Amino acid sequence: MTSDLHTAPAVTATEVRVLEGPNLYFPRPAAKVTLDLTPYVDADRETLGRVARTAGLGGAQVGDPHTEQRQRVVARLAERAVRQVSRASGTSRLGVRSRPGTELSVVVVSFVWRRRGSAQALGESVAPVLEAWLRGDDVVEQQAELVRSAPDGPPPRIVTPRIPVASVTGTNGKTSTTRLLAHIAMTAGKHTAWSSTDGVVDHGEMVEAGDFSGPAGARGVLGAPGVEIGILETARGGMLLKGLGVSHNDVSVVTNVSADHLGLHGVDTVDQLAEVKAIITRATRPEGWTVLNGDDPRVWAMRTGSPAKPWVFTLDPNSPAIRESLGAGGRAITVLDDHVTVLSESGMPDRLVPIVDIPMTISGLSRHNVANVLAAAAAALGLGIDRDAVVEGLRSFRPDASLNPGRMNTYTATAGLGGQCTVVVDLAHNEAGLEALMDVAEGLVAPGSRIHLGLGAAGDRTDEILENLGEIAGHRADHVVAAHKAHYLRGRSMEELESHLRIGLQRAGVADIASYTTELAGLQALVEAAHDGDVVAIMCHAERQAIYDWLAEIGAVADDAADIRRKVIASRGEHEAEEAIAELWADEDADRRIETAARLHAAYPGDSRITYEYAGTFDSAGQEQRAVELYREALDIGLREPFHHRAVIQLASSLRNVGEHEEAVRLLDELAADRPESVGVAAFRALALHSAGRSADALGGLLSVVAQASTDEDVLRYRRSLTAYAKELEQGVR
Repeated sequence: MTSDLHTAPAVTATEVRVLEGPNLYFPRPAAKVTLDLTPYVDADRETLGRVARTAGLGGAQVGDPHTEQRQRVVARLAERAVRQVSRASGTSRLGVRSRPGTELSVVVVSFVWRRRGSAQALGESVAPVLEAWLRGDDVVEQQAELVRSAPDGPPPRIVTPRIPVASVTGTNGKTSTTRLLAHIAMTAGKHTAWSSTDGVVDHGEMVEAGDFSGPAGARGVLGAPGVEIGILETARGGMLLKGLGVSHNDVSVVTNVSADHLGLHGVDTVDQLAEVKAIITRATRPEGWTVLNGDDPRVWAMRTGSPAKPWVFTLDPNSPAIRESLGAGGRAITVLDDHVTVLSESGMPDRLVPIVDIPMTISGLSRHNVANVLAAAAAALGLGIDRDAVVEGLRSFRPDASLNPGRMNTYTATAGLGGQCTVVVDLAHNEAGLEALMDVAEGLVAPGSRIHLGLGAAGDRTDEILENLGEIAGHRADHVVAAHKAHYLRGRSMEELESHLRIGLQRAGVADIASYTTELAGLQALVEAAHDGDVVAIMCHAERQAIYDWLAEIGAVADDAADIRRKVIASRGEHEAEEAIAELWADEDADRRIETAARLHAAYPGDSRITYEYAGTFDSAGQEQRAVELYREALDIGLREPFHHRAVIQLASSLRNVGEHEEAVRLLDELAADRPESVGVAAFRALALHSAGRSADALGGLLSVVAQASTDEDVLRYRRSLTAYAKELEQGVR
């Protein structure tokens, strides 16, 4: 047995990491030791029982080799090794925790620290002690001497805030929420600094660019001269590798948790990712607020580990999470009667602002941004910002390249194939992000128009995520190209990335796509292929500024809230003056209808839909000649369906009434060829033919369409006969 142990693999510490702030294991600085304990997992029960007795775990059920029970016992042995060395070095009380790793041979042990040098030495002592125990030796005292003699080293670099601080995390929406919250704070007149994946910003001025979503960002924000409120975007990587950058926060915000960056730093499941995100909630002061997504069960569950009061945000005003939050002495914020509304125990809803008046929501299209708005508003109120300033901040924050770069930035650009298209620039870095981008694109595209998508992803996404992105794109976009991110390949080749995107596209029935090596090139190709009313969406990560510069070069204009609202209404087949149009036709006085329509026509010069409605008022008043002029004007401007074919019918009918029969027949012949199944078109065509003296053609054409299109039982029974009679009439037999 002894010889086997000496030839077995050594116990090794694969990582000894000193964490500066609150972390996955403790709400204060801690050291994390990752151990490969393969010899312990392989050892027979007798050997491990002896080691357990040496460590003071004599009654432990050591389990069989290569079992989860064995891994749990080994984790307890690692914890005992830390405690024994710590006591021998002179520290009698030490917070120590251990947990099994993702593989049976891996164990993680962690402990709090005050002196960096001794913490590092203690972390490095665990593997030698465990290996010695397995050999039947004891080196605890030797390792304790190394801990005692270690230099102190620098203290933790964690910052203790002296101003109100909000920490924001989540898989999607944390950057947008951080920016909006900072904007609200500045609207309130507070000197605000914030950090994010873009950099450290001091009251709107970029201090240092780069990814500062970790402790360095916190130090930059809280070190800004004169800062009164700090907003910290807090990413998974920083918390795992260094710990939280502040000792506490006054408000914590968790937007959501979904599969992203899995397989990195020991985080392999969404549940493990949620545990990491929850770090900021456990560091929230008891008198503060934990703002949590009630529509995400993993996020809402974080309230149980936070010392702060819960403030739930949810898109569902009937969510059980609202009752739970209010019952726990917390608050809620939701969308009630299309208003952002705060709920409290008082039972009186506080309606802050209509959703349609908040530009960031894209007129309510962007559901994930509605959620971000709820989160930011709750966090702002939780920080003590005045209600009026919160409302004004929500109204004035535009999703453009200035205030929220790379997040649902919408532009109007000249389409390559004529007219104007909408360009949407968004990060869309995972499945949820792409679904959200497609939601917005579908809500902006004109009826009958197409959605074009520049599809791309960073190389650190799993194969499954890449394939899911391809499938989403294939199902929801009409035209897809690959637009790669050369700076974010992260160990993959473009060919490898694209192969997985194509697998997903093929699952959605898309056989082939064009490929471009840059995001900009992909966008340029899509805009060139766009028609009037199309939407071009680009998943932009690497070349945001280059894309903004190119859009400026071609004269693209950033949409404001009114532009977006107009596009959203048009996408529904409606007009922004739809209510006025409805009121117009509700008026039974023909002369008054003409007067009202004239005012609308003057208010919307060059608007084809309004011109069409204006023509209709003359038509209905029996003034066909003026109606003909306006119908032609509306069609020349470029009237869209479903109003285009209606205008042709009404124009032809008016022409028939003023005696221009052949022109009416010509127009209706063309329309009948395009819509052969339309009984309505056939009926107006029959009237025009009859007025032109061609009654047999009129009856034959109408009979033919009735025979083919009607579902009447008698028509179905005699369809063959009716069709034959129609042909005879049209051929002049009878």
